[in-house]
Amino acid sequence: MSTRDAVAALKRLGLPNYQARVFVALQELGEGTAQEISDVSEVPRSQVYGTADDLVERGLVELTESSPKRYRPVSLSAAREQLTDRLERERERAFENLAELRTTPPERADDGSVSTLRGRQPIDDRIAELLESADSSAVFVAPSENAISETIETTLRERAAEGVAVTVVTAEESGRERFADSPITVIVMGEDNPADFAGRTLMVDDSTVLLAVATDGDTVAEEAMWTAGSSIGRILAQFMQSGIESGKNRHS
Repeated sequence: MSTRDAVAALKRLGLPNYQARVFVALQELGEGTAQEISDVSEVPRSQVYGTADDLVERGLVELTESSPKRYRPVSLSAAREQLTDRLERERERAFENLAELRTTPPERADDGSVSTLRGRQPIDDRIAELLESADSSAVFVAPSENAISETIETTLRERAAEGVAVTVVTAEESGRERFADSPITVIVMGEDNPADFAGRTLMVDDSTVLLAVATDGDTVAEEAMWTAGSSIGRILAQFMQSGIESGKNRHS
């Protein structure tokens, strides 16, 4: 890793530019005066004192009261712990502040709009949330077993146990064994029906639909669109139902 990379990494961990540069310079020097640190870090000497003192306050640098003052970095393990603890505190503080600012819960997009989102984890979370909203039925199309995360599987099982008619459509026979101990209906379709396996799909109560596809063949870069309580959702649901019935007839 270059000096520039090290500085950039520390800045991503929350250190201001000058603090990151001074801390990296001290790693190279081991110990140094403000002038020596300035020469290596290219931070103006007049700024090194305040910057180094800030690092002392953070617990990342030790100060030796001599003439001139000398500074040395704490061990890397100690620095890692300090920065990790600080990030954790900042994260908690940020979300506590956000919770205080939010006076009303976010409304579901059930006003006929279409929402989009990206990333496997956010999409998994949305699928689980939409499953939670099911009143009577839910159909989840999962081409492969790894398309069903642990959270989604748990939610599917819970909703089925609560009386929701849950159906999982998959291309893998192993799906039957995976849900054999639950009231979930598993439909296994052959891979010669490509329309069924363009990506992951969820249908809830014949009106809420989520469609997700991987971008560039990378499931981590998955993108999805979903709509609830809208005319387009009902239309998409009809297409889903037709495709499922067609597949069942072709492979029965």
